[in-house]
Amino acid sequence: MAFLIEAWRQACRHSEAGDSVVSLAPLIASQIPLQSLLVQRFDATPGRLHVVAAVGRGLPALGTRAELPAEASAALLDWSRAGAILHASTQGPSPLLALLVPAGLSGDVLAGPLREGEQPVGVVVLVGQPGAGFGTEHEEVLASLLEPIAVALQNDRRVLELVRLREAVEADNRALLTRLQRDDISDSIVGAEAGLAGVMEQVGQVAPTEAPVLILGETGSGKEVIARSIHERSRRAAGPVVRVNCGAIPPELVDSELFGHERGSFTGAVNARKGWFERADGGTLFLDEIGELPLAAQVRLLRILQDGSFERVGGQRTQTVDVRLVAATHRELQDMVAQGGFRQDLWYRISVFPIRLPALRERRGDIAALARHFAQRAGLRLGGVALQLSPDELAQLAAYDWPGNVRELASVIERATILGGGRRLDIAAALGGGTRTPAQSARGSVEGASVGAAGLQPGVAGLQPGVAGQQPGATSGLPALAGAGSGSVGSAGAGAGAGAGSGAAAAAPPGVATAAASLDAAMIGHIESVLAATGGRIEGPSGTAARLGINPHTLRARMRKLGIDWSRFRA
Repeated sequence: MAFLIEAWRQACRHSEAGDSVVSLAPLIASQIPLQSLLVQRFDATPGRLHVVAAVGRGLPALGTRAELPAEASAALLDWSRAGAILHASTQGPSPLLALLVPAGLSGDVLAGPLREGEQPVGVVVLVGQPGAGFGTEHEEVLASLLEPIAVALQNDRRVLELVRLREAVEADNRALLTRLQRDDISDSIVGAEAGLAGVMEQVGQVAPTEAPVLILGETGSGKEVIARSIHERSRRAAGPVVRVNCGAIPPELVDSELFGHERGSFTGAVNARKGWFERADGGTLFLDEIGELPLAAQVRLLRILQDGSFERVGGQRTQTVDVRLVAATHRELQDMVAQGGFRQDLWYRISVFPIRLPALRERRGDIAALARHFAQRAGLRLGGVALQLSPDELAQLAAYDWPGNVRELASVIERATILGGGRRLDIAAALGGGTRTPAQSARGSVEGASVGAAGLQPGVAGLQPGVAGQQPGATSGLPALAGAGSGSVGSAGAGAGAGAGSGAAAAAPPGVATAAASLDAAMIGHIESVLAATGGRIEGPSGTAARLGINPHTLRARMRKLGIDWSRFRA
């Protein structure tokens, strides 16, 4: 018993099989007249023996591989599965021993199969001293050593797999960093000292704490970048950061994705699976678009936020995790709470520290820096040369209102690089042949619906093309390639009137100012009539934004500018 305990201790004290076998050799020699000890890994699929440990004289070097013929590999596989100890003299004929014992060795031989469960994984060979034979008691000793040596071989294999995986990941990281022209995977945030200075100050305040964070902002404004910045500045920076897009998970699979499931818990659950919370244990879980979660999933999410405990789908055991939650949404969760689409108690739980991320049009000073950043990246990736933007091109970008925010800016720069053949930027073509002023964009979608309802016609009240500084050739609608519809009247006159109504009225003729005031009144009347019809509902298929055919955020911004209080229309 003492011998076996010591054998297990020596086999498990090292991560590499060679070190374990070297430690075991003196222990085995105290029980068996041992001359040489050889351990080989057996790969059945390619039919190969691989030397992982060799103690004694006349043995092959570590790492030596022997390719086996198909018949020999099948014979070795059958013997390994049988699990019998092979005892024979190297002087006698034995095809199997010829595979296992190196040429030139003489003496009695004991060979035993090493298995992981029922699967053969290797072979151990003992060669006795000259003139000394092996008896039944020696066979029993080897039989007792098969399991600890097999465990040592399994540990060695797992270590090799981890090393290979780590090297593969490091190689992928190096290749990715080379493509992105970075020295480190972390990167500075463009605008951190300008338009995002207030946001980054909040990030610095909340990151060292464990408080849940709710990031609010329009789609494409960079919420995931801020979430990763919070993780990198927290005490959990060494742990994982896992991003989950709640809007991309089918409702029937939400629980399985977030909390995992046990094998057989539903049709298709052939194996147990860890959920996103388990995968983020010790780190940060970023729930993007949390407003898309169904109410049933919100209940389970509330529980895990309260005490860190949950159960897998189909499981009976309560598990706990240590996860910091960072959530994000482009929706107005408070409106959803009032309409019953989001649980109030969950809202209080996740909004401990809300951070509102400004849209790109609200920090126009960052457009140039972001554009240069994306141009350099796109140029290096597509043409091998960092591209530069001219002042005229920067002016075109600054004149556009970016409803898709930073994501749209990156796409436009990428498109401009492709259109320029990777050697230059074709900003005008990428923007669709024209740009749009902030005032025009703020009005465009609402004007398209309200002008038609109010009976206004292009050119009414003296509106003329070119008024309010509209450049020749510019259109009143968003560029088609930018992926947003204008919904405007479609004439230069209407676009000019919009520009005058948002800050150029002082320099415009009196007739233009009157027309702008009339247009504001028409818009107020039309928006309020739709609000009354929808009961003050902004979002959703039957909401005001959908009926007007515009983005809910654009509608809210326009209503704030017009002084419309939409809450008074709610039932």
